[in-house]
Amino acid sequence: MKKRINTLKMTIVLTIVTCTLILSSCKKYLDQAPEATINADDAFVDFRNFQGFVEGCQNQVVDIIRTVDFGDYNLADETRRSVTFVMGDAFDNGNYWGWLTQYGSYFGRTNIAANYTNMQNPLIATAKSTWYGGWFAIRRANLGLANLDKLVNATQEEKDLIKGQLLFFRAYFYFMIMRDWGGLPYLDKLLEPTEEMKYPRLNYLQTALKADADFAAAAKLLPINWDNIEAGQKTLGSNRQRINKIMALAFQAKNLLYAASPLMNKESTGNAAYNVDLCKKAADLFAQVMSTCESTGMYTLQPWATYSDIFYKVTTSRELSGGTEVIFNAPYYAPTSNAGSNDWGLPTCGFVLQNNCVAANYVKNWGMNNGLPISDPASGYNPADPWVNRDPRFYKSIVVDGDKICNSTAAGVDQFFQSSNGARHRSNIANITGFMSNKYWGLTCNKFDNGWANQQYRWLCPILRLSDVYLMYAEAVLHGYGTPQSSSSGSITAVAAVNKIRSRATVPDLDPKFTTSKDAFMEQLVLERAVELSFEGLRWNDLRRWLKNGDARYLEKTELLFDRHPVTKKPINMQERLIFKRVVSDKHNWMPFPVNTVTLYESFKQNPGW
Repeated sequence: MKKRINTLKMTIVLTIVTCTLILSSCKKYLDQAPEATINADDAFVDFRNFQGFVEGCQNQVVDIIRTVDFGDYNLADETRRSVTFVMGDAFDNGNYWGWLTQYGSYFGRTNIAANYTNMQNPLIATAKSTWYGGWFAIRRANLGLANLDKLVNATQEEKDLIKGQLLFFRAYFYFMIMRDWGGLPYLDKLLEPTEEMKYPRLNYLQTALKADADFAAAAKLLPINWDNIEAGQKTLGSNRQRINKIMALAFQAKNLLYAASPLMNKESTGNAAYNVDLCKKAADLFAQVMSTCESTGMYTLQPWATYSDIFYKVTTSRELSGGTEVIFNAPYYAPTSNAGSNDWGLPTCGFVLQNNCVAANYVKNWGMNNGLPISDPASGYNPADPWVNRDPRFYKSIVVDGDKICNSTAAGVDQFFQSSNGARHRSNIANITGFMSNKYWGLTCNKFDNGWANQQYRWLCPILRLSDVYLMYAEAVLHGYGTPQSSSSGSITAVAAVNKIRSRATVPDLDPKFTTSKDAFMEQLVLERAVELSFEGLRWNDLRRWLKNGDARYLEKTELLFDRHPVTKKPINMQERLIFKRVVSDKHNWMPFPVNTVTLYESFKQNPGW
């Protein structure tokens, strides 16, 4: 699908800002020449122009994989890179200030993400950032909301669409920022250039409730499917990423679950337990999302046979990944004609000269194909043959020694992964742990098969997908309504929600011994999220909000040393060895604010410890 790029220059607060507008729907609203400059009032007068302005907010949604050439977004115990100049290494060392300086920072590397010209260019994915882009989009949303009265040449439906999207984006970007930094001043009006900025930081709950109101208001104004409304007919069939009611309700629920979580509740009230009332409200909203998806078919769990479509596609039609399951994603900023930014694969196969190595400790999260965790005596796990009969999702996510990694026999010795001691692919440049992930690439994505030729390889890391909704629903029900067998009124139980995700992957239901108590079920839910949502940029946020970021179980990153048996080819002489221990203290529950932000005025306080 070809991308059409629209450019609009308009005057905003006495400053000419070049706004390059893009949306992966592949349809353009503005027919202005690239260098056209128009009056600000003209930008808001009709639906076409105003929609183009709104899409400038969507243009700030971060694609965490492509950030700064190779997004470093697995910030907990999942991976260890074969290089140390990236953000993940800074975070492993406890240096969260690295978000301002290190390669791979989706939070906002200063010399790239703070450049407004780059920020607004839809072809520069590396300039999108949680911090700089988030505040830019919030300002833009408030500017649009302040000019709604100028939208006179539009139907009521079109006016509702514009307002609903702007409210969604204001809440969404606030959620993304406060998720990492905590409570914020919530600017729900357009600040004038001469207005003195002295708004105090709210606590997390206060900020989240303001975002909740925006999400709720947005949901009332937005359609379920733009293809089914008059305003969406001009872009029929290409409205997939336009903001809709399901997106607004899902993020409203997620925002509340985060606010209810132990870390956020502790920041707001001093209580490190879950906020029961917020969990109930979140569960009810998640239930509404689930029932709406089921009744409309707008989003469905991706069939197991095409599970990889959620994460990548290799097709001459240049279809985006996401399948039937992804609810919300970043715009597809630039085509991927090769694996230049995809560092999951090996240099010998044409990938970049580094590898995002899966830590041996993290591989233990995948259970067995009988549904039991490997720690369970009844699981049948054999330490001497550790990669057989595992959860089917293991083979969709983890590459082990001997696995085929290229289809073409032209790959020769590189057709199969070799990660035993001293093997071809086990090195400081290629792979340092013995494992890698194939979640974002297939057997043809390499220089030998050339599956990434002609821009036919498309991949995105999901921001929100239906599986996550089911798992968050289970968590909200558990801590809101009290037991694994509880449910939101009229919906399924927490246990049933988890089993629905497992069933899709042909994994048996949770054993009843894990569903008899809240604590036992929660431990399984932690495992389930680690497996189903692996390498999707959620683990660090989960561990933080659960107050588990400093838990000893999640600090160590290990490698597996082993030899390959000359006959059976099985791993022998196995030894798990520590390669790094993450540095985490209480201050690492929150990100540090930039110094120039906390010195603006006294009531904007820095986070503790920074």
